[in-house]
Amino acid sequence: MRYLQRPDWHLPEAAATPEGLFLGRRQIVAGMAAAGLLPGMTAAAPAALASRRTVSLNEEPTSLEAVTGYNNFYEFGLDKGDPAENSGTLRPSPWTLKVGGMVNKPLTLDVDSWISKLSLEERVYRMRCVEGWSMVIPWVGFPLAALVKAAEPLSGAKYVRFTTLNDPKQMPGLKFPALDWPYREGLRMDEAMNPLAILAVGLYGRRLPNQNGAPIRLVVPWKYGFKSIKSIVAVDFVERQPLTSWNQSQPSEYGFYSNVNPDVDHPRWSQATERRIGEFRKRATLPFNGYGEQVAAMYRGMDLKKFF
Repeated sequence: MRYLQRPDWHLPEAAATPEGLFLGRRQIVAGMAAAGLLPGMTAAAPAALASRRTVSLNEEPTSLEAVTGYNNFYEFGLDKGDPAENSGTLRPSPWTLKVGGMVNKPLTLDVDSWISKLSLEERVYRMRCVEGWSMVIPWVGFPLAALVKAAEPLSGAKYVRFTTLNDPKQMPGLKFPALDWPYREGLRMDEAMNPLAILAVGLYGRRLPNQNGAPIRLVVPWKYGFKSIKSIVAVDFVERQPLTSWNQSQPSEYGFYSNVNPDVDHPRWSQATERRIGEFRKRATLPFNGYGEQVAAMYRGMDLKKFF
């Protein structure tokens, strides 16, 4: 008899988060349009989108106050408190996400309408996230792979490129040349198809706050946080490795892959340890942020000090 070996971050149905913890989860879809999906989208979207999925860690989540009050989102300022203070100008609804490039089925998605059809209030992913600090966040979202499959990329498409909104009226930080705007990120196709890579639309049972990347953002938990691009307006499938914002700005410090690797130091500091928000002690940084079992095979044979 064969048994299905589930990864350690997968919870059985009986162990799903108690409903009381997410009494506010329906806020995620409150006010969303009841309109149907765009023509052709119903057939393209995988049936798995309708199923319930709860993924978790045996770790306490970081407080909501820390998750929503201590952020990197340079479009609203360079200090960690600036996004929470300045992001009220962002208008996350209505929101259009364009999916194109090397695909059979280009898509123009009304994010509210699409999300409202996916039962996302039941899709909870508790994941570690690392920037210069670390957090454990209960994200609400769906696998990026579902969007990839819906667009039907051509065989020549090897990478996925993401682009953030570029509107100085909504994002006052764009007036300052901290980076070459708009913010851009990218993943290799196999990374985008990994089930741990998600598009998040909420956290802690609430719709995604502006300062956390409303209304839709990428979460790639085995990489450093700057790979998790926020307020996405475009997803494009391309043949060549896309130019990403931090890699363009400081290529010696921020590689394209940006995997959490304690053996590769940033030129100006060690990455061997990290500090969890709310803790004073430092802890050892885990390779691939603790998700090595699920993702390390994608980089087998690569020199991770060269492809950092």
